Amino acid sequence: MAKKTVERVIQGSGNVFADLGLPDAAELDTKARLGAAICRVVERRRLTQAQVALALGVSQPKVSALLHYKLEGFSVERLMRFLVVLGQDVEILVRAKPRSRSARIAVRAA
Repeated sequence: MAKKTVERVIQGSGNVFADLGLPDAAELDTKARLGAAICRVVERRRLTQAQVALALGVSQPKVSALLHYKLEGFSVERLMRFLVVLGQDVEILVRAKPRSRSARIAVRAA
């Protein structure tokens, strides 16, 4: 008879980068969410990498990196500008945090 293993499940924080203990976790999460929003727009509009490169004013290899979530060379601000160029509204909302948690940066893409 095989031994029964017990698995422990730990609830994540909502930011996988923070859960992994990476530095700049909030920025990494923000960039990943903005990158995902860009990928959804490109996919929905069925744009080629060449079309995206022309629209964004970057090279096709940069677009390839972006669409493969290699976001090291892109700032949060630049990713937001890309979304605007692609016809998306980007809103930033600043509000007081609840007492029950620490302050955070959150990106929600529709």
